[in-house]
Amino acid sequence: METPSWLHPRDELVATMDRIYRYHMTTTSGGNLSILDPDGSMWITPSRVDKGALRGADVVRVLPDGTREGLHPPSSEFPFHREIYRKRPDFKAIVHAHPGALVAFSIVRAMPETRVQAHAFEVCGKIAYAAYACPGSQELGDKIAAAFATGADCVMMENHGVVIGGRDLAEAFQRFETLEFVAQTVIRASALGALRTLAAADLQRQPAPDLAVLPPDAASNREKELRSQLCEFTHRAYRQRLMISTAGAMSARLDGERFVTTPRRRDRLELTPAALVRASLTACETGKRASRTSRLHAMIYAANPEVGVVISAQPMCASAFCMTGAEFSSHTIPESYLVLGNVPKVPYACVVRDAEALAARMSLKKCPVLLIENEGALIVGRTLLEAFDRLEVLEATAEALQLSRPLGPLVRMPAEALAELRRTYGMEE
Repeated sequence: METPSWLHPRDELVATMDRIYRYHMTTTSGGNLSILDPDGSMWITPSRVDKGALRGADVVRVLPDGTREGLHPPSSEFPFHREIYRKRPDFKAIVHAHPGALVAFSIVRAMPETRVQAHAFEVCGKIAYAAYACPGSQELGDKIAAAFATGADCVMMENHGVVIGGRDLAEAFQRFETLEFVAQTVIRASALGALRTLAAADLQRQPAPDLAVLPPDAASNREKELRSQLCEFTHRAYRQRLMISTAGAMSARLDGERFVTTPRRRDRLELTPAALVRASLTACETGKRASRTSRLHAMIYAANPEVGVVISAQPMCASAFCMTGAEFSSHTIPESYLVLGNVPKVPYACVVRDAEALAARMSLKKCPVLLIENEGALIVGRTLLEAFDRLEVLEATAEALQLSRPLGPLVRMPAEALAELRRTYGMEE
């Protein structure tokens, strides 16, 4: 992460566990987190304490000499935390939990495929596998530490769950959340058809736009309002699981050339108005990093004067269609067709290198939503509310399509019903 946390390790552990529990990535009794202090002390979540009601006072400190401070014993998995830190001095934090999709992979002895998205492949890093051993045992600690010693960033635990390390707790959490999110998406995609993975060249570190510095300018009241609204909708997208901490971008137009956008590699749930970035096609605010999608968004604004908002996102149900050859159809219920249009899907394209070609596809009336293979969704709207609604309806429609498959073949709305909707609501052909 860009800067160290200003939270005390106790508070950082509590805040991270709260997020993991709130978003159903662990249970009351499952999972544990730790932070390694520069003095060699380990701060670790306690054993047999409700994860949904964890307090700072519950966190345990284990000093280098093995003595302990705290109200409770440390997690029963303390041995593998200790062994991982011994094998990987670059790790300063560890996340272990039992999220549903990663447990599903662990109990069929399979590895989640991250080559389906360049972003997931980059964030999650190398994944290894550790054979089963009794929880809390030294044997388990030795097996997991040996897997990390191979250079892994994430280790799948056979018939158990996952353990992930990072340079700090924020990085370990983001790897964990991204890996679970892509595992959820892959499971959904596998039910639709054969997975499409990216070529090795497309999995290399993704480029970022090379931007100059925008001349300084005081923020207008309109810009201040837009920044607050962008944060509110980005936070809502996170809470609705339409974005995660590492993935998803929103921007809103300021004038003919400039817009405000989410920054690169900043936690979406913790964005503040000041953290957002004023940008144009060629430049951005000094000292800030605009989203990788900023050049693409700028080109969409330039080609579509009526577009006020652009969203790039990888929600799991819609992304499942991007990872397979399965057809996405908006001809399901009137809302889907009216809000989304026909939703074409195009072959994989890099949002930086291929920005011009992608921008040329977008149109407020004819193509407000575009699916990009192995990338995600690109959405435009006049306002934040309109664009966000499209994102929600896209994901809800994708989920309904997936849920319908065990029930029977899809019955699309007939052509005459679609024509009636176009006439009634003034939709373009």
